[in-house]
Amino acid sequence: MAKKLHIDDLSDFDPAKLLKDDEDIAAYLTVVLEENDPALLAAALGDIAKAKGMTDIARATGLSREALYRALKPTAKPRFDTISRVCTALGVKLVAEPIHTH
Repeated sequence: MAKKLHIDDLSDFDPAKLLKDDEDIAAYLTVVLEENDPALLAAALGDIAKAKGMTDIARATGLSREALYRALKPTAKPRFDTISRVCTALGVKLVAEPIHTH
């Protein structure tokens, strides 16, 4: 009989640890944007900010670390201005593509 695995036995998954370079970051952000979920976008930007260094990103955006953490938590609804400032600090841009419907 297989041993039962308890949720407490699992390690926490941290996407920030997998974001090694700009290509990883761009791919991650592209997948997240395709989900069209604002909460997921905020959380993903938080993951990327952690990967790049939250203190540096906070400084570059002009926000405090605490404000940045609040703005980028999964339950947050950051303003577009905040998203734009964070993207600029992260060195990424959001790109629009036409939706092809037939």
